[in-house]
Amino acid sequence: MSINPKRDNVAAEPALSKTEQRAIRLIPYIVGCALFMQMLDATVVATALPTMAADLNTSVIRMNAIITSYLLAVAVFVPISGWAADRFGARRIFLLAIITFSLSSVACAASQTLEQLIAARVVQGLAGAMMVPVGRIILLRRVPKTALLRAMSVLTLPALFGPILGPPVGGFLVTYASWHWIFLMNIPVGILGVVLVLKYIRHDFPTHSQPLDWIGFLLSSIALSTLVISFESIGHPSMPLNVLATLFTIGMLSGLSYIWYARRAANPIIDLSLLKTRSFAISVLGGNLCRLSLGAVPFMLAILLQVGFGMSAFAAGLVTFTTAIGALLMKPMAPSIIRRFGYRNVLTYNAIFTGLFIIFCAWFDINTPLWWMSLILGLGGIFRSLQFTAVNTLSYADMDAAAMSRASTFASMAQQLGISIGVACAAVTLNLSMHWRGGDVVTTTDLFWGFMVIGLLTTLSSISFARLSPDAGSALQAPK
Repeated sequence: MSINPKRDNVAAEPALSKTEQRAIRLIPYIVGCALFMQMLDATVVATALPTMAADLNTSVIRMNAIITSYLLAVAVFVPISGWAADRFGARRIFLLAIITFSLSSVACAASQTLEQLIAARVVQGLAGAMMVPVGRIILLRRVPKTALLRAMSVLTLPALFGPILGPPVGGFLVTYASWHWIFLMNIPVGILGVVLVLKYIRHDFPTHSQPLDWIGFLLSSIALSTLVISFESIGHPSMPLNVLATLFTIGMLSGLSYIWYARRAANPIIDLSLLKTRSFAISVLGGNLCRLSLGAVPFMLAILLQVGFGMSAFAAGLVTFTTAIGALLMKPMAPSIIRRFGYRNVLTYNAIFTGLFIIFCAWFDINTPLWWMSLILGLGGIFRSLQFTAVNTLSYADMDAAAMSRASTFASMAQQLGISIGVACAAVTLNLSMHWRGGDVVTTTDLFWGFMVIGLLTTLSSISFARLSPDAGSALQAPK
């Protein structure tokens, strides 16, 4: 597969054979297989947390470490994905990432302690950092900008089957088999992904890339890891206050140092100059406030339904998968809605509805009818799906072909960091609530405040989106 954007543009090369054109049309689905594995893994893990905590002799709150460790590893290593794709070839890196993700899933299943499981999840995160961003780079280099909105919508369709299948299937395995099988589910999907890549994505040739920015990589890695770990550890009695303060200070100093360094470096690993593009900057800031819910809501729902209401993992999965059904129903309609009302209106007003439906979850109690919980979760999934379809495409609206790879790397890192902070924010809120009421076991009262905080933060993102220009995203509209 050629990596020259002009040659890879379908509209610029009408002489492509039917086989090649079909391969290009299939690229969103092939990359979607990678997204499917990630989303399947994320939703299954959230459903299994209480059972895994009991088996590994730890608290359910501490189990959030297996989510944050994965997401943090992705955020740390995503910045080198673009460089690796240019240096070694996007197809080769994409293929290697799928294989590594599958093998690390086996390592997760074989873990005997929480520490072993965290280590295996870090390797999974490294693979995920290469898998989805590099797959997105392949798509961006092949699809014309006017077709990008539809391609991005198609890209996420296979990924939505992860949340749909994850909770009920994962809950069934946890309830009637063991939690180890939730990781082994990735193996057949990984095999399918490898077959599709080998068959439909042609070899590309590495380009003359700049040397890896090791200084920038070290500074950004230290900043991201220490800040997220220190934030996630607030309220944990196992983290001494002086250690927490030291980690936070190191993170802040490293982050400020990277900002100073990136302004002077010729080719920084995270190109902060992209934030000068208004639509990109707003999609990152506002989008990340929305993405807090992606990790936090499944994490809290699993605790609420299983620990708070005493449901089995299977029953809890059947309730929560309605969120993904709502998201799936919205996906085909999202492009038309965005074209009809525009990016600014959709993102601004839809953010409010997205946050409100998260807040509604705060009032779930053991007497709440299952049909009402399913309805709230399903409607919330509809609004959330529309929001992320719009945000994910807006990031690339005003980027030229030369900036697509850097923008994809930056956006992927920001997305994973936002999800990781969301899980950490939920855990912090639950811990602080437990501390204030003097309890040592999470209750529905703690979860009430967790849903309120995440919902309000999501709603606040509308302030950022309101700053978009009325014609934001017009470059993504097909000419009439």
